[in-house]
Amino acid sequence: MLGFGTIAKKVFGTPNDRKVKAVRPLVEKINALEPEFESLTDEQIKEKTQSLAERAMGGESLDDLLPEAFANCREAAKRALGLRAFDTQLIGGIFLHQGNISEMKTGEGKTLVATFPAYLNALTGKGVHIVTVNDYLARRDAEWMSKVYGALGLTTGVVVPQQPDDEKKAAYACDVTYATNNELGFDYLRDNMKSELSQMYQRPHYFAIVDEVDSILIDEARTPLIISGPAEDRSEMYAGIDKIAPEIADEHYTLDEKTRQATFTDEGNDWLEEKLTQAGLLPEGQTLYDPESATLVHHVNQALRAHKLFTKDKDYIVKDDEVVLIDEFTGRMMTGRRLSDGLHQAIEAKEGVSIKPENVTLASVTFQNYFRLYEKLSGMTGTALTEAEEFREIYGLGVVEVPTNRPIARVDENDMVYRTAIEKFQGVVDKIKEAHANGQPILVGTTSIEKSEHLANLLKAEGIKFNVLNARLHEQEAQIIADAGKLGAVTIATNMAGRGTDIQLGGNVEMRVLHAMAENPEADPEELRAQIEAEVADEKAKVIAAGGLYVLATERHESRRIDNQLRGRSGRQGDPGRSSFFLSLEDDLMRIFGSDRLDKVLSGLGMKEGEAIEHPWVNKSLERAQAKVEGRNFDIRKQLLKFDDVMNDQRKAIFLQRREIMESKDVSEITRDMRHQVIDDLVADYMPPKSYAEQWDTEGLYAAVIRDIGVDAPVMEWAEEEGVDDDVMRERLEEASDAFMAEKAEAFGADTMRNIEKQLLLQTIDAKWREHLLTLEHLRSVVGFRGYAQRDPLNEYKTEGFQLFERLLEGLRVDVSQKLGQIRPMSEEEQSALIQQLRAQQQQQAAAAVAPPAPVENPDAARAGFDENDQQTWGNPGRNDSCPCGSGKKFKHCHGRLA
Repeated sequence: MLGFGTIAKKVFGTPNDRKVKAVRPLVEKINALEPEFESLTDEQIKEKTQSLAERAMGGESLDDLLPEAFANCREAAKRALGLRAFDTQLIGGIFLHQGNISEMKTGEGKTLVATFPAYLNALTGKGVHIVTVNDYLARRDAEWMSKVYGALGLTTGVVVPQQPDDEKKAAYACDVTYATNNELGFDYLRDNMKSELSQMYQRPHYFAIVDEVDSILIDEARTPLIISGPAEDRSEMYAGIDKIAPEIADEHYTLDEKTRQATFTDEGNDWLEEKLTQAGLLPEGQTLYDPESATLVHHVNQALRAHKLFTKDKDYIVKDDEVVLIDEFTGRMMTGRRLSDGLHQAIEAKEGVSIKPENVTLASVTFQNYFRLYEKLSGMTGTALTEAEEFREIYGLGVVEVPTNRPIARVDENDMVYRTAIEKFQGVVDKIKEAHANGQPILVGTTSIEKSEHLANLLKAEGIKFNVLNARLHEQEAQIIADAGKLGAVTIATNMAGRGTDIQLGGNVEMRVLHAMAENPEADPEELRAQIEAEVADEKAKVIAAGGLYVLATERHESRRIDNQLRGRSGRQGDPGRSSFFLSLEDDLMRIFGSDRLDKVLSGLGMKEGEAIEHPWVNKSLERAQAKVEGRNFDIRKQLLKFDDVMNDQRKAIFLQRREIMESKDVSEITRDMRHQVIDDLVADYMPPKSYAEQWDTEGLYAAVIRDIGVDAPVMEWAEEEGVDDDVMRERLEEASDAFMAEKAEAFGADTMRNIEKQLLLQTIDAKWREHLLTLEHLRSVVGFRGYAQRDPLNEYKTEGFQLFERLLEGLRVDVSQKLGQIRPMSEEEQSALIQQLRAQQQQQAAAAVAPPAPVENPDAARAGFDENDQQTWGNPGRNDSCPCGSGKKFKHCHGRLA
């Protein structure tokens, strides 16, 4: 008996059917325009693009332009590539333009589908990005489809790693740009580390079409993109913490050797607070629970792990003033490998060797947050429906299943379940032998390289020829996949290998033509193509007679989507084919989900060794298990994203601020507001509102104003005047600081001063943001423990992350005001002295080329009148010049480091 849901679907159709039905009238409009566009000359097709672009920029909606644009694009593709898009390809293109994911089966021509929405949206002049999974596909698709865009009068670019700056900039300026997800993300981060607008690559993010969208937005979204660099030297802090570590008693911490974690008890935290305050590592009045203590808490925890979990000569050895890790499985030294997050530095401090600085994050972004920058996002894949909830919730993308051009003729058999892996692989080999004997091409899917190699050895023993796919060389991969549909071919592939290239029965004509032309460049291309087409057609008929491509999977993956990808390699464009999954109770998925029950059932059936059970309910129970795993993985990704969203809001604010600064010709108003805010805070600290004059700390205010603003104002004299309160003091200090900066601007010259302010602002923002990222990382690593106190770690992270961001902005104002207060132009005497010094150095270098250097009297003499406490006596040394104090060190490593 049919369920109500099934009956309703039969009467009303599924929601997916209704979506497809709704766009059919648009397809009919495009088809009706075909004769008109066929009559256009090549030049008129380009003129049509110009006219459509003018209408788009004039305010006409892209939806209104869609029928004409798609008709023009179809005609250009027909002329440039000899391919006329099917109606189903137009449907896929319409859904992409609407900001959906078009699920299209393998072999339905997704590469061509992307040209339609890309062309329509490129008419706005804002640029379209087409995102692929690897560099090979980006280059291949860009080269292939550029013929279509070229025929339409549009430009095509491709972005790949290690590309010269001018090439990359030109690629991003094109109407349509092909690139990998990694390169797009890294270029976004690099752009937001630049100091001038002209150096930036990317335009504002308008429209992206993501090919293999499930791989990029789900599989790869677990790992953030990170640009890192060396951190500031924290060796003093590591050494200071390490002095306390040996005093930690057993009651101060708990140990979990299984997870290799050590945590302080409440008693331990109280003891630590006291010790750290005594050592001067924790400021007076600050507790370990304050947000600004996150970095210190993180490093104290790492010191605890270094002392209590890592043992010398077992986990590591000390060799040549270096801590070298030991591999726990092989006992070999892992030279060059370092533990992250300051743990290696904690062990170096424990062993008293040189502490090398750790790497820190300079910029990072997750793919989820990068792709959510686009005004409009869409994607294509053969398998997205199983992850539809995640696409909708994270990216706001709907998933629409586009019907195939021809009905699917593939037969999907029930899973074959064996008791042991040995029996399963024997069953796989027997099935391959049987199909191979008939000449049927076979694609065997495995879940790991080890299992591929095991199967390869079994086939070798049987004397069966085969190809093994590995994803190291994409070009070779494409060639092997192109041959996988030949008569009698056996191809072993791990996981999702072979994306981007169809398996065509009888072989791939295009690949064979290219190969033949490379071997025989003198041959006539037309004759060669005709000969190869005839050979392939003959072989295809034999393969179809043998049953088409047979996809044989040796295990089910955690995700149904990846199983469907493998299955979808067979049965393209209505070709015959079949697929089956061979499983055993020892497979990971079966072992974790209900293998005991199945084992009892199989035993009860009295199965003999080598026999398999085959039943639809086995398929159903496995799909339910896979759905559970998918749900769990989605929850993990969602949780990670919630934490990253906290940082993402702050990242957007900082990157927007940087861009506004770069776009501004004059940032003096920003620096003035910052300076005034610093004065407000200082006056509030030293002359609290509604307090008596006797309670004011005017000496402290005087010193703080010199330190933070660089102005020597008569604060104490003003404070003694009748009627002066905190508001009057604030006004006078603001006027004095504005006059002080106006003098500087006059001395430097207005243009130079504006440039100094802009560069100083950008450099300080970048430095503060780097420190902030590190603190957030440390906060993230310790905030999880708050769960034990019945507090939500995410809410704690949000609250403290916001407080830390406020402190970043406060610190930014002070740093910028301090630095601007310290800079000063060189006098004419100093400039001429510097020129003379440079000339003398050049003469010395020239003399040194012919004579040995003469002994120099006191080479480390300090600059005349040098006063360590008065930076105005230092002159204006370059960062790589000798320090004016006479230490012999470079300025940047001596007093310049403190300036």
